[in-house]
Amino acid sequence: MQFHHHGYVSGDPRIQAAEGTGIDRPAELPDEVDVLIVGSGPAGMLAAAQLSQFPGITTRMVERRDGRLVIGQADGIQARSVETFQAFGFAERIIAEAYRITEMAFWRPDIKDPTRIIRGGRAVDDATGISEFPHLIVNQARVLDYFAEVAANSPTRLTADYGWDFQGVEVTDGVEYPVAVTLVRSAGPDEGAERIVRAKYVIGCDGARSKVRDSIGCTMAGDKANHAWGVMDVLARTDFPDIRTKCAIQSHDGGSILLIPREGGHLFRMYVDLGVVPEDDNGAVRNTSLETIIAKANQILQPYTLDVRNVAWHSVYEVGHRLTDRFDDVLPQDVGTRTPRVFITGDACHTHSAKAGQGMNVSMQDGFNIAWKLAHVLEGRSPESLLSTYSAERQVVAKNLIDFDKTWSSLMAKKPEEFDDPSELEDFYVRTAEFPAGFMTEYAPSLITGAATHQGLATGFPVGKRFKSAMASRVCDTNPIHLGHHATADGRWRIYVFADAAPAGAASPASELAHWLDTAPESPLAATPQGLDADAWFDVKVIYQQRHEDIDINAVPAVFKPFVGPFELTDYEKVYGTVSGDDIFDVRGLSRDGVVVVVRPDQYVAAVLPLTATAELGDFFGQVHTGQNV
Repeated sequence: MQFHHHGYVSGDPRIQAAEGTGIDRPAELPDEVDVLIVGSGPAGMLAAAQLSQFPGITTRMVERRDGRLVIGQADGIQARSVETFQAFGFAERIIAEAYRITEMAFWRPDIKDPTRIIRGGRAVDDATGISEFPHLIVNQARVLDYFAEVAANSPTRLTADYGWDFQGVEVTDGVEYPVAVTLVRSAGPDEGAERIVRAKYVIGCDGARSKVRDSIGCTMAGDKANHAWGVMDVLARTDFPDIRTKCAIQSHDGGSILLIPREGGHLFRMYVDLGVVPEDDNGAVRNTSLETIIAKANQILQPYTLDVRNVAWHSVYEVGHRLTDRFDDVLPQDVGTRTPRVFITGDACHTHSAKAGQGMNVSMQDGFNIAWKLAHVLEGRSPESLLSTYSAERQVVAKNLIDFDKTWSSLMAKKPEEFDDPSELEDFYVRTAEFPAGFMTEYAPSLITGAATHQGLATGFPVGKRFKSAMASRVCDTNPIHLGHHATADGRWRIYVFADAAPAGAASPASELAHWLDTAPESPLAATPQGLDADAWFDVKVIYQQRHEDIDINAVPAVFKPFVGPFELTDYEKVYGTVSGDDIFDVRGLSRDGVVVVVRPDQYVAAVLPLTATAELGDFFGQVHTGQNV
């Protein structure tokens, strides 16, 4: 964390000084806003936290509830999400309070006595080191609290406007605020009052029954639900030995349970198999009583018993897999002729079972994806065409998620005798670990993701996939740190220059690239407006092949040591060396001839280029930005 460059900070450095729209921010919802977020779930809260970092953008978030979420349904936090939390500054705190999944146990009927279950195997949750971050369980409400804190402490002092229910939207092109949103007061003394708020853009984060989705003519299509599960968060006494371990439990004739221990050391969640739903059920299964769910759980757990003492929450849901064909308001016949104004995220555009633990995680990445793009367009950094990449990118991700969840849900619902191999469920869990961890997303070439022409120069940083951090040694303070952990959710592009073998200051491709970045009109850095810090739009770092003690910080080119803040202080934290025994060049398959790795504001690798490919680098950012020397 960097602070003091604007003057001495004696208080909490996470609370940024109010700036722009955060100065005298009106308590009441204004008539006109730049971005209106509808819904304060995971996607909405993350989008708000990201947009709150842009002081010149007026962002408001409306929520039908009268206050913060008290208890959420989602609880699985995949490692990719924890990486994202790191960018927003609260990974360490949420890890400390969460339950950490390190293994999963698989229980199945005892061959000698099928009426009893036995532990059939265990699987390490991340056997291959997919991420340095853990797989967590923590209530959705706490995740939202942390994002709300980030937004409230931001320069814009963004907080939710509770008690407003979205009714409809109309888009009129050719005016400054083309999106007219009708809202109705859902709480407070003026409940029932109606008003219209005009926005430049709207993000719909209002769940599976999304009114925003309906208002732009999107429909959900997919498989009809045919299997039901009872889910309960409980405090209980039990002699089941793995009650504090994530488990898949299959019984001989009573169905199955997915057991998820919760944060706090005592609470746990059970997804209890209620069986196939008849065609003529018409939703009757949703009326299954809590007592029935508990009895079913005891039947599956035999010879163990479950004595439920307290129920925090319970529900019944039917597994269905549904997806919209687009995630914005541009109709198929209008693609290429207009840019979107209204976007939908999360459950508003993709629904699936909860057992893969992906709903909240994928929704947050939806919010991350659209928020930084809206900010760049509204600030004039990027053309409006950037917004069309949101639906193109995230619709594919949702489709892949649904395909994965269909397989996982089907396996969880199968009877033991239907498996060709007793370890089939366990094998699938291990074999597909990268997907549920959130790391299989791979964006196709587009305006903001280049072709993998030079992928061989950085095999550990696949173009289109998230930037997988690795250790490097910061020269100024000699600290070995994860390189990616210094990248905050500030909307900046990252340009990592992995230098050739020459030392700092010597004539080399790396020093020539540094000179070009610093002086050439075609350099992406030339787009940074006058009056802003040199690194306001681009965070440029260099990683030398030498150890930190062998790098002369004074010989490092100036572009890697920019002046920042009103006092024009030198930022020394952009210069790195390698860590002995954990060399990032070896760990991530980086060419010893050097390589440039460009990373998007949402942490995905956008380009891999040779150090000498200045023309390609300039051309790439020439498309991303509206023009040089803005």
